[in-house]
Amino acid sequence: MNRFNIIASSIGGALVSALAFFLFQGNSATESEKNHEEFQQYYRVYSLATPKVLRFAGSQISLSDFDVAERYDKEILTNVYWQSQTILMIKRSQRFFPVIEPILKAQGIPADFKYIALAESGLQNVVSPAGAAGFWQFMEKTGKRYNLEINEEIDERYNLEKATYAACAYFKEAYAQLKDWSLVAASYNMGIEGVKRQIRAQGVQNYYDLYLNVETSRYLFRIIAIKDICENPSQFGFYIAPSDVYKPVPVVHVKTDLSISSLATWSNDNNCNYKLVKLLNPWLRKPFINVAPGKVYYIALPKNRLMQSNLAKAIKNDTLILDDTNQKNLLKEDLITETTHTVMRGETILSIAEKYKVSEEDLLLWNELTSKQALPVGSKLKIKKTGSDF
Repeated sequence: MNRFNIIASSIGGALVSALAFFLFQGNSATESEKNHEEFQQYYRVYSLATPKVLRFAGSQISLSDFDVAERYDKEILTNVYWQSQTILMIKRSQRFFPVIEPILKAQGIPADFKYIALAESGLQNVVSPAGAAGFWQFMEKTGKRYNLEINEEIDERYNLEKATYAACAYFKEAYAQLKDWSLVAASYNMGIEGVKRQIRAQGVQNYYDLYLNVETSRYLFRIIAIKDICENPSQFGFYIAPSDVYKPVPVVHVKTDLSISSLATWSNDNNCNYKLVKLLNPWLRKPFINVAPGKVYYIALPKNRLMQSNLAKAIKNDTLILDDTNQKNLLKEDLITETTHTVMRGETILSIAEKYKVSEEDLLLWNELTSKQALPVGSKLKIKKTGSDF
């Protein structure tokens, strides 16, 4: 190829590259403009009209006060446009409200108070930074005051039925003093004495007329907003098919009056597993259960699992007694007691298990360890056995 042809070829290649570059830039600009036009045409975020009527616990709430209307508006917008969280709350409500609603009704508490649990925890067994736990977010001291058993092994703040009864006891006590359900709901956030103190200081008896801290000022309106969305989801743009909600899990309650040294082994022996025991009984805080003489607990197991086992014929009214179950690892003679082993140099999980004649699996469960974890010299291990074994 002569010099002229080489130069021409180079110029031609450069022109093609330049043309391709400008065409690409042109296409990009066109695509960007198209996207912008479609965004302008289709994307919409709407404010929500203030409702004509707002109710809580059977009472109508006046929206003539600008502050009341704007507090509700803030909470309805926050929850409508936090779509993922709100959808999950609606789904969970279909599983857990059937447990909460009949208890509220039997205790004479307005049905709207079920939304307090939804606002407090999203119907999850969460723990707040302050230490409040369970669906109803009881502090330990308050839970014990309302007869919930709370210790290292059992925490009934995570027992939905018992915690709901405890919440009802609180609501009834608060209503006896405050005489107004809206004030009762507010007191669940700031305490009965806190509400009474503000009533005395400000000389008004109506929650909606009280000047309160930011959290309590928002509290009841968040509950009402969640209530409105759950009761009228399509009105707020939420469409959840009946097949998509979280349905109640049918269970069989096993009446338990003896200690169980390993819930994992016991559940496996009864066509279940430890994961399901923990999910259905979050109040069991350890991988075993101590049952004091005269004490009785009810452990929920999935009904579909038990109906496929040899236990099916023994189930009566969705209840079993412990003697009906396979219980080869139960420790019947004495209450399970605990000793502490101090790890010495060269010891392993296996050697310690053999020393105390327990299984490696139980030793790991009792101490929340994995088989691969190292045992630092001087560390303490819990050993669970019957008193007669020590």
